[in-house]
Amino acid sequence: MLETTIAGSLPKPSWLAEPRKLWAPWRLEGDELTEAKRDATLVALKLQEDAGIDIVTDGEQSRQHFVHGFLEGVEGVDFGRRVRMGIRDNRYEADVPTVTAPLRRRRAVHASEALIARGHTAKQLKFTLPGPMTIIDTLADGYYGDRVAMAMAFADLLNEEARELVALGIDVIQFDEPAFNVYLGEVVTWGIDALHRAADGLRCKTAVHICYGYGIPANIEWKMGLGAEWRQYERIFPALAASNIDQVSLECANSHVPIELLELLAGKDVLVGAIDVASATVETPEQVAKVIEQAMQFVPAERLYPCTNCGMAPLDRTLANQKLISLAAGAALVRGHAHAPTP
Repeated sequence: MLETTIAGSLPKPSWLAEPRKLWAPWRLEGDELTEAKRDATLVALKLQEDAGIDIVTDGEQSRQHFVHGFLEGVEGVDFGRRVRMGIRDNRYEADVPTVTAPLRRRRAVHASEALIARGHTAKQLKFTLPGPMTIIDTLADGYYGDRVAMAMAFADLLNEEARELVALGIDVIQFDEPAFNVYLGEVVTWGIDALHRAADGLRCKTAVHICYGYGIPANIEWKMGLGAEWRQYERIFPALAASNIDQVSLECANSHVPIELLELLAGKDVLVGAIDVASATVETPEQVAKVIEQAMQFVPAERLYPCTNCGMAPLDRTLANQKLISLAAGAALVRGHAHAPTP
């Protein structure tokens, strides 16, 4: 009950990449970089285990960005042809690569990362992949001329990748879809269909992570304009409840999401964000426990997984580790209350 996990990413060591940056440049090249990525993955696993996290990830230590880390292994994406464009409905601008030809994987993109992680932990292991809608929102289209067609093409590639990862021993495949909180109508009309295509036939738990973004200035500014209640989830939860995806990962800590909206996810596992990744303050175990207990009013405890709001890549490493410890300690507090004998 109340097994803890994280959204996916952890900060990279300063010997691997520049610290406290989302698009952190690598410090090394060639074989030295490959070795450093492997070592950083082992450190990330160890930190999670020592903190008491139950379902661990590789910390995305081998990826510079959660979307582009996958795209680097895809033929048909031209990183030399970059376009300045608005993403997440123009929340911010980025120089993005362009799709210029039919898409196909050059290789198994993340197999080596999964093998390293699987070989160095006995815990349940989750692996994160970008979702189809978020991928196409992070690219310029110079070939398909149709957003949905391009999304479905990426869904097919993601499915190939995910099937291989499951064969290597991954227990949970999570698709990251922050775009689901932006294009609410499209989530219902084709976004979940694309997600189903990406998850088709997977013999493991499947999850979708839907947050309000990393704790970077552009996202913080956007959230300040969302009003006293953030009800985007209300628009898409019914469709997710009817979907084939097993788990939904959400942002709840220090957010304006009405906690009662979790009722709309009946029948799904809920990864409740109990750690604020946009704050430099470490939550106390009691604060974490409060978020979990609020969620337990609307989600059965056996379906609840305390988690972080989003990835922690841009955070200070010490801060991130302290937050992991608090996450596990807060969940332990709630478990202790649940198992305490009745006076």
